[in-house]
Amino acid sequence: MEQTLRPDLSPYRIFSIEEWAELRADTPMTLAEEEIVALRSLGDPVSLDEVERIYLPISRLLSLYVAATQELFHATRRFLGTSDGKTPFIIGIGGSVAVGKSTTARILRQLLTRWPSQPKVDLVTTDGFLFPNAVLAAEGRMERKGFPESYDLDALLRFLTDIKAGKPRVRAPVYSHLTYDIVPGETIVIDRPDILILEGLNVLQPRDLPKDGKAIPFVSDFFDFSIYIDADEEAVRGWYVERFMDLKETRFRDPRSYFHEYAEVSDEAAAAVAAGLWDRINLVNLRENILPTRQRADLILRKGRNHAVAEVALRKL
Repeated sequence: MEQTLRPDLSPYRIFSIEEWAELRADTPMTLAEEEIVALRSLGDPVSLDEVERIYLPISRLLSLYVAATQELFHATRRFLGTSDGKTPFIIGIGGSVAVGKSTTARILRQLLTRWPSQPKVDLVTTDGFLFPNAVLAAEGRMERKGFPESYDLDALLRFLTDIKAGKPRVRAPVYSHLTYDIVPGETIVIDRPDILILEGLNVLQPRDLPKDGKAIPFVSDFFDFSIYIDADEEAVRGWYVERFMDLKETRFRDPRSYFHEYAEVSDEAAAAVAAGLWDRINLVNLRENILPTRQRADLILRKGRNHAVAEVALRKL
């Protein structure tokens, strides 16, 4: 029988939207409605009001965390007697396919960039660290794309190690959602940001612990703060299918699209394909790998069926 954790034993403090919105305090609104429209992903109807009530308080919270973490870095340097360069503050954002991670990441990036201190904020998705389709196909893992084993974890850990060490001009591979594959030879350069946002399905995923106790880092070991975007399975399934249908009329019509074959099929057939992909791949990944990491996040944004955040959970210190 499933046991429900008593509220007084939960590691989180739960906020209603009204309670959370009050924590904005005097944080200024620096985004216009047309900018929010440009930042939101297909099928994610985030509004100016939601940015003010949900994302501005998060921006204020992060500003306090960044300041406190910088003080901790300075204290550690004084203790060690070192004069290392700045250490970037890394934010991880995880959650299911189609739940709104990308929208959240882009909005937060813009809000953080517009703090009075004007920090340099970069955004990287873990899609670029997927193995190329040719590798996945050769190993019979195309239907496991997005699962932990489909990522080049060593490359991702090297990237985060270099970022955290303050190294200049760290390169990350580029992924194309049009061709559904890594872009050969193309990279983005991350050059000593003040803040890095890393967004992806499995960013909070732990690794199997070695029996001999050797140090094997998790991706989340590099995070200073983490956010999980949460919603009911049926809601996310509906958003996924709706997005697939929207893409059928837009991106899939490009002959270069990996899913171009579905551009001309009937809506009924396309919806069936989308539902099959969800049930066979994305739902399995959610249940086996993504959802179990929810309780590792510092902040959980719980969405309702209308795609709007309905509840916020903040980990107690």
